[in-house]
Amino acid sequence: MRTKNLFVNLIFVLASVVFFAQNKNLYGGIEIGGKGIKVSVIDVDNIKKGDYEIKAFWTDNVGIAKGISIDGNLAQDDILKATETVTANYLKLKNEFKVPVEQIFTVGSSGVAMAKNTKELIDKVKAAINKDLEFITANDEGKMLLRGLIPAENYPTSMVLDIGGGNTKGGYVDVFNNNTFVFFPVSLNYGSITLTEAINKKTKSNSLSEYNEKAFGFLPELRTQISEMYNSRSKALEKENLYLSGGAVWAFYTLYNGVAKQNFNEFKLEDVIYYDAILKNNFKKFEDLAKTDPEIEKVLKTYSQKHLISGSNILIVALEAIPNINAKKLYFAKQGQIAWLVSYVAEHSNKVKKIW
Repeated sequence: MRTKNLFVNLIFVLASVVFFAQNKNLYGGIEIGGKGIKVSVIDVDNIKKGDYEIKAFWTDNVGIAKGISIDGNLAQDDILKATETVTANYLKLKNEFKVPVEQIFTVGSSGVAMAKNTKELIDKVKAAINKDLEFITANDEGKMLLRGLIPAENYPTSMVLDIGGGNTKGGYVDVFNNNTFVFFPVSLNYGSITLTEAINKKTKSNSLSEYNEKAFGFLPELRTQISEMYNSRSKALEKENLYLSGGAVWAFYTLYNGVAKQNFNEFKLEDVIYYDAILKNNFKKFEDLAKTDPEIEKVLKTYSQKHLISGSNILIVALEAIPNINAKKLYFAKQGQIAWLVSYVAEHSNKVKKIW
């Protein structure tokens, strides 16, 4: 009996070793964004060849950026909630997914980085999980999006644009002598959450009609800022392909077309305009669809109607400002939510050679 027990224990130990060996390529990422905390698990072989598998991805809807448009700070309650959520997800990555702790990365998005009191969040996360929380600049975030999202052969002809909760960021690559890649960032200090809060400041009531009126009045300012964004990098307007990501684009595509079936899903400006009209004039259509479609229900649980309107306004203005937009190829990039992690792993591991 004792020999049998020893044999069983030995098998268990060997199985555990094999299990852990199979997870040596696992990487985990926790991103504190303006509208939520996103968690990713990827199994990496060779990122340069696009050889990685998304093992899991989920979002906890912790809206940490809403205080930024009010007084420039993250609210204390939001900091505490974010720290608790980060801690719970860190333990889940470590204990359930068996991701090595040195291969778990924690970052704050560029939208959250605009707050004046980010050090408070950094200190609390460090105390909770003994991990450094690094905030990504809008420039770095745009670069990570492009590098982790677009196939390398499409770099020279493409631009990325991500409409997040706290801000909008992206950019493009130009190729110079000796095949040198140089990234040129673009950014806008408005996302679906921060724009909503900016408009709310101008309203006297909580009514949707007044919000729509003030949002319409804000469009000239939004157009000016987006025009300035593009004018700072005029070659962005020449790119043939535009890859869009972020919560506002995910919401548009899911509500209008249903869940995305491919990594890159083509659409036209007229689709966004039609979606925008439903959003502002017949929102009940989406509410009715949500009763039987769990993906649409997920969108409506993530964003309020006002947040959706703000995100749609940014998307439309950003597209309309591009000359000859109907001749461009527009794609919703389904995997945009994990692009930063793919790029981050490439930057912080020996899995790939650095491209640029």
